[in-house]
Amino acid sequence: MEIADVRKRLHETMARAKKAAADRRARADAAGREFDVFLTTIAVPLVRQIAGALRADGYSFTVSTPSGSVRLASEKNAEDFIELFLDSSGDTPRVIGHVSRSRGRRGIDAEHVVGPGDPAAIGEEALLDFLLRELEPFVER
Repeated sequence: MEIADVRKRLHETMARAKKAAADRRARADAAGREFDVFLTTIAVPLVRQIAGALRADGYSFTVSTPSGSVRLASEKNAEDFIELFLDSSGDTPRVIGHVSRSRGRRGIDAEHVVGPGDPAAIGEEALLDFLLRELEPFVER
């Protein structure tokens, strides 16, 4: 094979890779802005409502908002929590729910995509459904 052909194809591959990386960064930036709006207008208020309702029913949960996420955590065990954050490491950014709970000495960690994944497409109902489904093991005891 001619070196000129190899170099031409290599340069095309490099240009394609750079364009794909720039597109991925642009999608991640847009999703980050959408996620910030989602956190402040939907996720944090809803998680606070749930924490208040849990507290009224005798379950001690707190809400914290570390940078770029919201966490509903048990006051009895720091390893029992549900946290929402934006995962922009892949081609398509998506909202992830990280659930951690302990059963005796055993810890269970799981991550699930919340709703359709796109922060702008996740409404209160979809988020509430996700949170209630993941809260079941915490309130069954």
